[in-house]
Amino acid sequence: MKLSYIYEVFLLALLVLLQTLLLNRIHLFGVATPVLYIYFLLKLPIGRNPFYVIISGFMMGLLIDIFLNTPGMNAAATTIVAAFRKPVINLIFGREDYEQYVPGIHSSTGPFVRFTILMVVFHQTLLFFIESFTFFNITHTLLLIISSSLITCILIFALDSLTHNSNPREQS
Repeated sequence: MKLSYIYEVFLLALLVLLQTLLLNRIHLFGVATPVLYIYFLLKLPIGRNPFYVIISGFMMGLLIDIFLNTPGMNAAATTIVAAFRKPVINLIFGREDYEQYVPGIHSSTGPFVRFTILMVVFHQTLLFFIESFTFFNITHTLLLIISSSLITCILIFALDSLTHNSNPREQS
């Protein structure tokens, strides 16, 4: 149990550094920016305390905001996504009996793909509408949301397929 918390802190630090040092400098076609740090919220065990998830989401967003010098946009978006994580998990997975179940592409491909797409699109929608704070140029904002969500989902699926957990307890 304590080992999982160490793994989560390591994953959070790695994703924050990867996002701030590398991924935020990538702008495919001038519109698509991969946002891989949301992967941290996707890979937390289903039975994790919702308060822990919300605080972790806020801290991760705050760290991203500090490193990128943005005024709380990432903290707001990740906190809201973290708050809606448990209802979305109950809707898609329907697993209340697995406390330590970690969603993954190897253990439940269909539900994990739906969960990832829903959470990523929700996060990107919040992030870009908080950033633009207007409906003036809605087509450009929607283009940013769709393209960034697409590249983020592709990266998350690729990363998750590379990191196969061999612990049978967490895959049941």
